[in-house]
Amino acid sequence: MAPSPSIPNLQETRHKRVTVHNSHGEKLVGVLHGTNSLELVVICHGFKSSKDRIPMVNLAAAFEKEGISAFRFDFAGNGESEGSFQYGNYRREADDLRAIVEHFHKEKCFIAAIVGHSKGGNAVLLYASNYKDVQTVINISGRFNLERGIEGRLGRDFKEKIKHNGFIDVRNRKGRFEYRVTEESLMDRLTTDTRGSCQSIPNSCRVLTVHGSMDEMVPVEDAMEFAKNVPNHKLQIIEGADHEFTLHQDELSSVVVAFVKAGLGGNYMAMPSQSCKRTSGYIPSRF
Repeated sequence: MAPSPSIPNLQETRHKRVTVHNSHGEKLVGVLHGTNSLELVVICHGFKSSKDRIPMVNLAAAFEKEGISAFRFDFAGNGESEGSFQYGNYRREADDLRAIVEHFHKEKCFIAAIVGHSKGGNAVLLYASNYKDVQTVINISGRFNLERGIEGRLGRDFKEKIKHNGFIDVRNRKGRFEYRVTEESLMDRLTTDTRGSCQSIPNSCRVLTVHGSMDEMVPVEDAMEFAKNVPNHKLQIIEGADHEFTLHQDELSSVVVAFVKAGLGGNYMAMPSQSCKRTSGYIPSRF
């Protein structure tokens, strides 16, 4: 049996592992791709994913190549971070992001952008509507209509099942247990007001939505809804791309980095803090 893929030694690659505590005392683990710029981009993963999946790794590397620091991390209950996985958790993940932002504010970093893929896109948009202290937000493959996509995971009669049992256990195709959906976590998803959150993002915040035209997990129509409801919004559809932009990584990185650089005006400030100091090397995706 082949050994499980693992992340290379961070000392060898010269990237820095950083641990931040969220408001619940749980350790959030991330990897800092440091440069000698003051600006930092925070990158958020999607549902049951991690900081080590594409496109998170490739985006961080693309920013690093352009001289902009990037930090990719695992939400609580995912990847290497502490906590138990929860099905909904939209607000909690926005709060995790808040802990990350506050940590790097203390390190004298300027948060140039927050970037989220899939469910991470919802997290960065919720963050922008709640805290209003970021100037650039990028939503990659985010879902606007949170009522859609549930039947595919939980079955058509999910409401009746969860009312009767109080939970639904989700299993993979081989019948192995993956995670439990409680009524509370389901309601967290169903009561998350995407439209209201989008409409409350200040006009001073630039938002980019990037979506693949061949996304089979989240329909491209959701991207159109973000465009209708976010005040200062740009929409970019990448033709032929799937949910993770598997064959369009370079195009995705190019669009995202260009949008962030346009907001910065090309002026990257010198970084006095050790936490965002320039490093080199590359950590490949585990997937």
